[in-house]
Amino acid sequence: MKDIIIIVAAHKKYQMPKENIYIPLQVGAEGKEDLGYKKDNEGENISEKNAYYCELTGIYWAWKNLKNDYIGLVHYRRYFSKSKKSKNKFENILNREEIENILDNVDVVLPKKRNYYIENLYSHYEHTMYIEPLDEAGKIIEEKYPKYMEEFNKLKKRTSAHMFNMFIMKKNILDEYCKWLFDILYELEKRCDPKQYDQFHARYLGRISELLLDVWINTNNVKYEEIKVIDMENVNWIKKGKAFLIAKFTGKKYDKSF
Repeated sequence: MKDIIIIVAAHKKYQMPKENIYIPLQVGAEGKEDLGYKKDNEGENISEKNAYYCELTGIYWAWKNLKNDYIGLVHYRRYFSKSKKSKNKFENILNREEIENILDNVDVVLPKKRNYYIENLYSHYEHTMYIEPLDEAGKIIEEKYPKYMEEFNKLKKRTSAHMFNMFIMKKNILDEYCKWLFDILYELEKRCDPKQYDQFHARYLGRISELLLDVWINTNNVKYEEIKVIDMENVNWIKKGKAFLIAKFTGKKYDKSF
């Protein structure tokens, strides 16, 4: 049996999977009401940065405080799902046996790529968010980790990416990834003060990290398997698509998540 822990990032009480490999983690727990879950302000942590780093405070906590052979992150309303078996969505969440079978052949599990079709990743970000922090992230990578620039520059060509900061990784791979990622993000936070943005756009560090995952995975030729993602709540794709078209053609940035 593989030693696997998957944290479920949550900021409110919600139904949780029953399998013991899933551990609910209250992200941004510092100064907040106790939900009765494990909290990301215990041990070595950056919980107070959650307003800027989003679920990355959970990833950081897992990286610094868990010693399991495999560590993963999913969201309270978004999980990996191998197959659709039941109308009860919680019964469709990837189980231990399915995860172990996948990890027999690869070191990393990632969500199926999200496709943007009519735009590349860079232009989509530029239309919906403030582009300056992403450009600055590129400068930091060029200064500190130049071998990653080829993949970073592909953001202006690629139209799909592994999003949501969801994964299951071997611990040694997570260690290397997090050292690289947080080194870049800490420097980016210094250069682009999140406080200059409103509450929604101040979360740019968490969003940019989503784009950096593939930069790291592809540069290091990490072997992975893609698994579909199941949303526990219905997604309003019409509303989401409308907001994107407004952003693309009028220059109005997103002002909330969809």
